[in-house]
Amino acid sequence: MYQHILFDLDGTVTDSAEGILATARYTLAQFDILSPAEEQLRRFIGPPLQDSFREIFGFSEVESRRAVEIYRSRYRTDGMFRGQVYAGIPQLLEQLCAMGRTLHIATCKPEPFAVQILEHLGLARYFAYITGAALDDSRRTKGEVIGCALERIGAPPKRDVVMIGDREHDVLGAKEHHVDCIGVLYGYGTREELEQAGASAIAATPADCIPLV
Repeated sequence: MYQHILFDLDGTVTDSAEGILATARYTLAQFDILSPAEEQLRRFIGPPLQDSFREIFGFSEVESRRAVEIYRSRYRTDGMFRGQVYAGIPQLLEQLCAMGRTLHIATCKPEPFAVQILEHLGLARYFAYITGAALDDSRRTKGEVIGCALERIGAPPKRDVVMIGDREHDVLGAKEHHVDCIGVLYGYGTREELEQAGASAIAATPADCIPLV
């Protein structure tokens, strides 16, 4: 059905909560926010960091930029590799490649971080392109990341492309480019969140993605 499959990273390919939450706690502590709620912290997983600091904790534009700098510096040294691949993902990637599909990553995580993580986990070889956010914030939102990924692929027909992700911003970013999005339930989002955003299909497990693509 789809030739090009764009995967989100956090919450779709990797369970990266440990590193992200620890880094978020450290960063917030620098702003004297010492006991953030777990629910607030988990909202950091996936969306652009600046948006999370502003929307969840009310940071100003200047504060959010500073917070992102602190977060990224800490994440490089302490949080980047504190994650694991979801069960069933290696098998899914192998099967899709065997089916002749072309796989890509489209993540709001900074692109250099995404490349290092996937190389560390031995998964980079499955992906033709790994597209992430730009460190200078010139490419930040999910829609911008997906747009860049589509350009790198060579502007394929939208009917040949699908996004797979676990949060509403994956669905909404795909919609910006008239691309279908399969929502997965094993990550950090909920069925309600994904369906309300307009996911074209829902997969409970990695294996459930196969008949949908």
